[in-house]
Amino acid sequence: MIWNIHPYYLGVRVIKLRDIRTKLIAFKEQLEHKVFHPYLLNYIQTPMVDEDKLLLLISILDQLELSGKEMKNYALPTMLVQIALDTHENVSNQDASEQDDTQLQSRQLTVLAGDYYSGLYYALLAEIDDILMIRALSKGIKEINEHKMSVYHKDFEGIEKLMASIKTIEGSLICRLSDYFHAGGWGELAADLLFVKRLLNEKAQYLQAGTSILFDALKKAAFPKNELKSKDISKEQQCYLLLVCDKYIEYTKGLIEKGMKQIPYLNEVLEQRIADILSQHQPHAKTFVEEG
Repeated sequence: MIWNIHPYYLGVRVIKLRDIRTKLIAFKEQLEHKVFHPYLLNYIQTPMVDEDKLLLLISILDQLELSGKEMKNYALPTMLVQIALDTHENVSNQDASEQDDTQLQSRQLTVLAGDYYSGLYYALLAEIDDILMIRALSKGIKEINEHKMSVYHKDFEGIEKLMASIKTIEGSLICRLSDYFHAGGWGELAADLLFVKRLLNEKAQYLQAGTSILFDALKKAAFPKNELKSKDISKEQQCYLLLVCDKYIEYTKGLIEKGMKQIPYLNEVLEQRIADILSQHQPHAKTFVEEG
């Protein structure tokens, strides 16, 4: 109970809380300074810094008691390559012949922006004398690209393999960095949390638009003989897809709750963010059918 905690430890906890928030703000500002190129921003979507991934990275590195420079050396390149991967993912799949000049220019610049962010990543890595860490991140990048190809081209065997690919896409970079530092259960906790966050976002998009990358792939895995778009399948089939998604979310929530207990010290900022993400889950399968 809180009144049994010595004031000294309360002070340390408050300082640590502020420290994590300060680092999160500082690293985000440094990332934005690097990626917010004035010319590119006139033509492409503003690159997003995934604060949850940044918070997980900072939390892991903070446990290792690294210096500020060391944390920067590991956190910034990892996040830059994540932004590069995310930017390339935003490239339109529309046939170039169907795009006007403005759309085509935006598409080309989005590709170049991703390459530019990758260049920043390699430039920072060149300053780090840590070949093993570079290899670890390179392996993570390779895994992400391979699994993205599998998901986007719907080249997988069954729902379980599809979900495993989504989890790898979301968590591979942080997992590889965590494994490199032998950081206990941090890698799995991060992968599980980011997996749930992705499922929640995909489900929200599907409920709003009737389509999403995950649900389009999930439809093919669940109903391989049905070549229609997700929004054209029956209400019962749509309900089934939502039910599958909900079950994976529920199961992974249990893994997250177990994983949190295995971390020696979980800072309050991350602990609250985990609670916020998990609280977003509201099963929709039953109400979806009833409303239909």
